[in-house]
Amino acid sequence: SAAVQDAEICLLKSGELTFSVHFTVDDIAAFGDSPRELFIKSSCYSTIPITMSNPGPTVSWTFTSEPKSISFSVVYRESSETPLEQAKVLIPLTRCNSHKETIQGELKVRNAGEYTLIFDNSFSRFISKKVLYHLSLDKPVVYDGTDLL
Repeated sequence: SAAVQDAEICLLKSGELTFSVHFTVDDIAAFGDSPRELFIKSSCYSTIPITMSNPGPTVSWTFTSEPKSISFSVVYRESSETPLEQAKVLIPLTRCNSHKETIQGELKVRNAGEYTLIFDNSFSRFISKKVLYHLSLDKPVVYDGTDLL
């Protein structure tokens, strides 16, 4: 699967990054209801790295794009210091018709580390895109037995 992984890793290493906004668990918990806006220039990409200090939660996202489609991917690294070559592609780069429908997805955090959402517009040579996205976090319910008391 090295060849499959290469597209995302090559993009991160050599593509032109428009914008990167970094989130922690607390940031996502305080995200609120309204979506955030990401402007991605033509031939560029944007990233949203999320640092997860503990496994367990599920990160959910929704996004739309205009005009036209955007490509989306999720990669994982143990930390921001981990070389990109060692990043694991959790969701391969996929062209999404997010201009026609809201794209939804979620990911269970199995390991602490940095999960990076990638919005890729590098295939579009002339058209910049606007992405409206929303993040949320579902923490696992830890059963402590108190309702038996």
